[in-house]
Amino acid sequence: MSSSKKSTAPKAKPTTAPASAPGRKPTSGPFAGGFWMQHRWPALVLLILPMILYFQSMGFGYVLDDKIVLSENKFVQQGSKGIKDIFATESFTGFLGEQKDLVVGARYRPLSIATFAIEHQLFGNKPGLSHGINILLYALTAMLLYRLFFLLVPPPKDATWFFTVPFVGALLFALHPVHTEVVANIKGRDEILALLFALASTYAVLRYSATQSIMWLIGAPALFLLALLAKENALAFAAVAPLAILLFQPDADVKKLGVGSALMLAPAVVFVLIRASVIGYLLSSGKEVTDLMNNPFVEATQGQKYATITMTLGWYLKLLVYPHPLTHDYYPYHVPLVEWSDWRAWGSLVLVAGLLGYAGFIWRRSKVMAFSIFYFFITLAIVSNLVFPVGTFMNERFIYMPSVGFCLLVAYLLVQKLPEWLSVKTGQMVAYGVLGVMGLGFAVRTVTRVPAWENTASLEAASIQVSYNSARSNQYYAYSLYEKALQEKDPVKQKALYDEAWPYVNKALEIYPAYYDAHTCRDGIAAAYYQQDGDISKLLPYFENTLRTKPTDFVDQYLEYLSKRGQHLPELTEFFHRIGFDYFWSEKRDGVRAKKYLQMGLRLAPGDTRLAIDLAAVK
Repeated sequence: MSSSKKSTAPKAKPTTAPASAPGRKPTSGPFAGGFWMQHRWPALVLLILPMILYFQSMGFGYVLDDKIVLSENKFVQQGSKGIKDIFATESFTGFLGEQKDLVVGARYRPLSIATFAIEHQLFGNKPGLSHGINILLYALTAMLLYRLFFLLVPPPKDATWFFTVPFVGALLFALHPVHTEVVANIKGRDEILALLFALASTYAVLRYSATQSIMWLIGAPALFLLALLAKENALAFAAVAPLAILLFQPDADVKKLGVGSALMLAPAVVFVLIRASVIGYLLSSGKEVTDLMNNPFVEATQGQKYATITMTLGWYLKLLVYPHPLTHDYYPYHVPLVEWSDWRAWGSLVLVAGLLGYAGFIWRRSKVMAFSIFYFFITLAIVSNLVFPVGTFMNERFIYMPSVGFCLLVAYLLVQKLPEWLSVKTGQMVAYGVLGVMGLGFAVRTVTRVPAWENTASLEAASIQVSYNSARSNQYYAYSLYEKALQEKDPVKQKALYDEAWPYVNKALEIYPAYYDAHTCRDGIAAAYYQQDGDISKLLPYFENTLRTKPTDFVDQYLEYLSKRGQHLPELTEFFHRIGFDYFWSEKRDGVRAKKYLQMGLRLAPGDTRLAIDLAAVK
């Protein structure tokens, strides 16, 4: 490569402190006033583009966990009166009625839930409005990214605004399809607010470090505390902000690094103390979570656990580069348990180690590349199951925050490095081509992915096409068909829906035999078949399987219903003997449940001698 090619390539200028006295508003430099007036066109594009991409979601309803944090959350439904309880309790309490610690470490994310309470106070339950607020907050995040990227990688003064690292990086972020779950699902507001305030706090730290302004000294920790109250994974920015000072402020010294770190660590400590006070412990209640749907490594060996975690790191990188196929369901076993002999595990390990090693090797020569890589893995580590369990193998929403590093790196390579490696003209032409293909592909994939979030039925229909080996996806799709059948008036169409749902719920139970929801769903469909054909001999084996595997409330309620009808006495008394005496007493020595089913049988047939003898034998 000739020296002339090197000299003509655009170079990023290091960020320097403004030429003004400490504490005063800077009149020049990277923090000078009037930034958004000077950059109104990129700001306008980044504000409007997310609205175009996600506008259709404003006609959608509540989906999945929206009922937990909003539509069926009793604190939210109290409006402003519920805000105190939102901040004083674990995040599932408003839905469950009490803290049940269904997932390891519980959840404390009050900020987004409080915004839902304010919305409800002002407007009632308006899902379209909630979707619109998510889109606006997402657009503001893209704009803030542009400002932060402009600070870290200031473009040459003569650069065209739409071909600069800050704009291209923020544009890729706004377009990226892996963000559809966060933006199009109302519950995703916790992710949006966490990143928005974490980026704002990082900007505040950098600004205070450069200007010594009291406003930013106060603002930085306040903004970071808001990020943490939105979602715990913002803790990663306690390392990101000092890293930005180290790499992008040329006059950074031990004092600046120390102050920058303190501005982030202080609110982090406050948050951890608040969280521990609210949920009653720091990381774990000491109670083991044994439900596979909330602890995906229950059935895994230690080797399988860490091989699988490592594989998911590579999977995340693949989704950022090639975001297809997309799904909201990465539960067992859409993500398979793998051994270290699987190429996907050691291949991911080599890739991750190589990237981190490369970043460590070049951090003095290529600060942007090093920062992008370090940022990605710092923010990913906290949701990777390496630091603490997150309740699932992986999820697309987990790379919402880490994707910032990917977008910055790609923008830097396209805008700044290609012209250096080739020539200015050739490099820019190649970069325009690559960016055009990526941008168009990302936009199309985002627009086509958003409709999956319209309602539960559309989401589960989309999920089963991708996550066909997931117990959860099969169960939820079967249940959506079951619910649709219950609303159907035509018996023929109703049975067709039950027939369609049947293989999916059975597959869910093949994958996870102790899946409570799947047992409930299958027994519900079996009961519906019974309502149509009256064949008790087909129904009872499914009930027995459920009681032997994972007893459900539905079975108990339906057995009470059958008993009250007073039909099928021979079949039902035999069933109560077999399940009550032979299984729960003789096999399991569970006297409580044995008595329960034997007494149920005697209420149906008071004169049944065998059941009376069975009950007398149970202690």
